[in-house]
Amino acid sequence: MSDPLGGWTLEALGEPGDVLPVVAAPDAVLSRAGAEVDPTDPKVIRLAADLIATMRVSPGCVGLAAPQVGVPAQVFCVDVVEHPKTTTVHGTFALCNAKVVEASRWRPGREGCMSVPDLTGDVKRASRVVVEAVLPGTGASVRLTTDAFEARALQHEIDHCAGLLFLDRVAGAHAVYQRKVYL
Repeated sequence: MSDPLGGWTLEALGEPGDVLPVVAAPDAVLSRAGAEVDPTDPKVIRLAADLIATMRVSPGCVGLAAPQVGVPAQVFCVDVVEHPKTTTVHGTFALCNAKVVEASRWRPGREGCMSVPDLTGDVKRASRVVVEAVLPGTGASVRLTTDAFEARALQHEIDHCAGLLFLDRVAGAHAVYQRKVYL
């Protein structure tokens, strides 16, 4: 089977990133669509490294998007390796300008978010997606097919880049819950 990430590794980002503060709703940056980026721009590469560094020190975090650190840009990272609901896993990676080009097998599931620390909600998302994006550092185009929890995480982060929170996707107030476990 071919590698959909084209051999991309964290080394493509150069130096390790810095841990950045995460913004919380109702910060305006979370409701603005992020701009497309040049994935070879050193500032974008650094942002991707910072997102990964911030995700790694945040307990329970499986993804983080640029708007969550106050940057209105279409860059995010994902790592669902440790999550018990994963089936397909592509490791730790960052994507720029990602778009869902195919979506199927819609299922509800509970979601939380570092930018909405006190709430969780039931969100219906595709459990199989195909995402097209560009890799930071190399600028290579990729087409990533995934399912289950990794598919949910990708859609969640792509929503952040579009100025949407999981709260914008819940069926209504009856599908929003007070978070019971704080990570």
